[in-house]
Amino acid sequence: MRAALERTLTAAWQRRGPLAVALWPLSRLYGALAARRQARAVPQRLPVPVIVIGNVVAGGAGKTPATLAVAQHLLARGWRPGIVSRGHGRASRACLPVQPGSDPREVGDEPLLLRRRAGVPVQVAPCRAEAGRALLAAHPQVNILLCDDGLQHHALARDVEICVFDGRGIGNGWLLPAGPLREAWPRPVSLALFTEGRISLAAAGLPCPAFAATRRLASSACRANGQGVPLARLRGQSVVALAGIARPQAFFDMLRAEGLTLARTIALPDHAPLERLPPLPPQEAALPLLCTEKDAAKLWPHAPQALAVPLRLQAPAAFFDALDALLPPPPGNQMEARPDAALPQSPLSPP
Repeated sequence: MRAALERTLTAAWQRRGPLAVALWPLSRLYGALAARRQARAVPQRLPVPVIVIGNVVAGGAGKTPATLAVAQHLLARGWRPGIVSRGHGRASRACLPVQPGSDPREVGDEPLLLRRRAGVPVQVAPCRAEAGRALLAAHPQVNILLCDDGLQHHALARDVEICVFDGRGIGNGWLLPAGPLREAWPRPVSLALFTEGRISLAAAGLPCPAFAATRRLASSACRANGQGVPLARLRGQSVVALAGIARPQAFFDMLRAEGLTLARTIALPDHAPLERLPPLPPQEAALPLLCTEKDAAKLWPHAPQALAVPLRLQAPAAFFDALDALLPPPPGNQMEARPDAALPQSPLSPP
């Protein structure tokens, strides 16, 4: 029912139709409460530069791939980044470090993905400033922080804001629940990044540089043991695809674009627990099961045969040039130390 409700609202948010109009009075209330919360927030300044990567629309827009791309760039420039996050969807509200073997139910699926892929310290807490202080205390070598999904978390002072959009743009331009906006748009940000290869009307009137990135699936899926399986090997046979993300259909479409035949698609709500999967007919239960990289950590304990398909985001060099211009030089003049630094090559392997 939750997935069906999400699909209904997502469709309604693309235009100002009857359902959106009916919900519009509630959006006024939402806007007033959001403005009150922002006015009461006292930004806490941390002793290192802070880059916030988030979005103004509900649901995923590519924030996590964007955070990974920025982390990779900072490493190559000689920075020593750390990442803080709320850990949306987790059972705990504690301030916790994220380790490669952490339970996603305790730390959240996206922070665990960031820890495994980026290979940098990650800390989760409802208060991002608390997470940042804990991370810096445990890892004094960290000299810059990325805040994943914190654009509306005004209790954390920030030096750079990156607003991420996908192909939906700003939808009908109304606030929740009549539209997809978490806050009124346009509003000042440092940079805007559009993750589906084009800059939409969301950039209209935006007083900051906007850039178009591209998202694509990796050429190989990954087993629970870290072994790679080329997607090309799966062409010509039927597979089952599962996604518990904000836009499951986008993952399914990308698989089809790679030439895969999807016998069944299982679309689940974002951050859905995966202890119990929908039962499959025997003929489909024997097919290869593909999932998103974010779902893998939750799925593998119950379906170790599942194949996780990583998502790659490629931002233009001009985007990173603009980001560098907003930051001071890396401490210690380390810019030449790691000119070709890259993210670890075993992103999903359990420890």
